Amino acid sequence: MDAGIVGLPNVGKSTLFNALTKGNILAANYPFATIEPNVGVVPIPDPRLDVIAGFIPTQRIVPAALRLVDIAGIVKGASQGEGLGNKFLSHIREVDAIVQVVRCFTRAVGGEEIIHVSGTVDPMRDIDVIATELMLADLETVDSALSKAERLAKGGEREAVARFEALKKVRPVLAAGRPARSLVIDDAEQRRQLKHLGLLTGKKTLYVMNVGEDDLHGEGEMCRLVREHAAAEGSEAVPVCAKIESELARLSDADRGEMLEGLGLKEPALSTLARAAYHLLGLRSFYTAGPKEVRAWTIPAGATAPQAAGVIHTDFERGFIRVEVFCIDDLVRFKSEKAIKEAGRLRVEGRDYVVQDGDVCHFLFNV
Repeated sequence: MDAGIVGLPNVGKSTLFNALTKGNILAANYPFATIEPNVGVVPIPDPRLDVIAGFIPTQRIVPAALRLVDIAGIVKGASQGEGLGNKFLSHIREVDAIVQVVRCFTRAVGGEEIIHVSGTVDPMRDIDVIATELMLADLETVDSALSKAERLAKGGEREAVARFEALKKVRPVLAAGRPARSLVIDDAEQRRQLKHLGLLTGKKTLYVMNVGEDDLHGEGEMCRLVREHAAAEGSEAVPVCAKIESELARLSDADRGEMLEGLGLKEPALSTLARAAYHLLGLRSFYTAGPKEVRAWTIPAGATAPQAAGVIHTDFERGFIRVEVFCIDDLVRFKSEKAIKEAGRLRVEGRDYVVQDGDVCHFLFNV
């Protein structure tokens, strides 16, 4: 799963990225500090892995991973060449979801003043600035593609016709100031062609409300407005104090737990972000377990057993025979795979089986 972290300059975007990836804290406090994107792969916290490993001895535990891309600060007019212009676009097109950091604090932890690029702190204005720039960029992409798509569609080829029809449908949506993801298209081929365009507003958005130390749970007025906006468009919003997360990232596990408890927080930001991103994208986790490793794998909701097998290796999907499945609750209850099987709780499923969140799977295949 790839997520691009975007935001206006000086909203705490790179501080959050460095905290999540346990990198160095970005010291620069000026627009366009991030020119080329930094990329970090971070493990997604998953307590179920430890539960499985507690009953199935293994050499290593491998969690699912979130690939974070720290994209250059976007400013008003970026789609027309302001700031870094269109340099950020290709990086956003490549990710599965957008994580937009929105400033919801007036002063940083410790009272340090951080100048907002617009002079005042207004999260709804910031959200509108980035939404507008992404929509304008998408509109330019669609306009550029329309004439070519129309010419190709005259040949009657199915994919070309579907692409042209999809472009005709999405253009008025963008022109009206609405994101491409708000468009509902029934035709599967048209949806596929639209997805190939990589429209920026077609990606789901997770709003990270960068809060101050005085509002760690995001209960203030600015956060309320962001939450209402996210709910209205079917997005997610989570409060995070990037500065505190950067401090937590430098601590040992024991000290980190003590600091979280002292702040009244249950977990670091990565756990919160991972759950929100999984929910937003409709993702699920299944597991494989053996003496060499216990590993978490990420699949979309509704994935069949062969599709899940293909996440591990394409040969598994191509030569899929069947899958043996049990749930973690049964592992806790019966203590071993052998006991699960003897109790008749080990299921053997075929090609049509839809893998469930939390399934522990053993795939049988032949190539």
